Amino acid sequence: MAFHEVRFPDNISRGARGGPERRTQIVELASGDEERNASWANSRRRYDVAYGIRRADDLAAVVAFFEARNGRLHGFRFKDWGDHKSCLPSATPSPTDQVIGTGDGTTTAFQLVKRYASGSQTWMRTITKPVAGSVTVALNGASQASGWSVDTTTGVITFSAAPGGGVAITAGFEFDVPVRFDTDALDVTLDLERLGSITSIPLLEIRR
Repeated sequence: MAFHEVRFPDNISRGARGGPERRTQIVELASGDEERNASWANSRRRYDVAYGIRRADDLAAVVAFFEARNGRLHGFRFKDWGDHKSCLPSATPSPTDQVIGTGDGTTTAFQLVKRYASGSQTWMRTITKPVAGSVTVALNGASQASGWSVDTTTGVITFSAAPGGGVAITAGFEFDVPVRFDTDALDVTLDLERLGSITSIPLLEIRR
């Protein structure tokens, strides 16, 4: 089992369907009231990329990608076109988009995260697969062109010198979702007139 640092073809992922999934247990009481309990602390994303296949060449590319990943065995990167930036989809990432930590004069490594806020509630998502060349960093709002590096396989920002106490550390970036195929079989319809099709190609986010 390994993770392959390759991205699923963008021209096919653009037409995919899917999004976040949560797991909630609901018990209905005799009174008609109900009790709800979150089984998962964090969401997990599911996609179906069969909707992005429009040509016979797309079909061949998916089959080749599936074979190279050994079905469900190896993970890979996937671009979620509806949620792949530290900012809104219509905006350009900036180094002040997301707070990733506060300096204490000692800590040099900080994990990239993205926050989803609605009203008074906020959920924080760990970002482990930033896109190479897309990450920018700021300290107290001042962009930093050097003095730091990013591991694009883990999403960890490492400073050469620890930011001072109380310094706000922010970042902007694009990112991929770590996923795997959620099937070991591709159900391909061999139709010469329609050039072939696949009814479903499920992908599931990898959480570690």
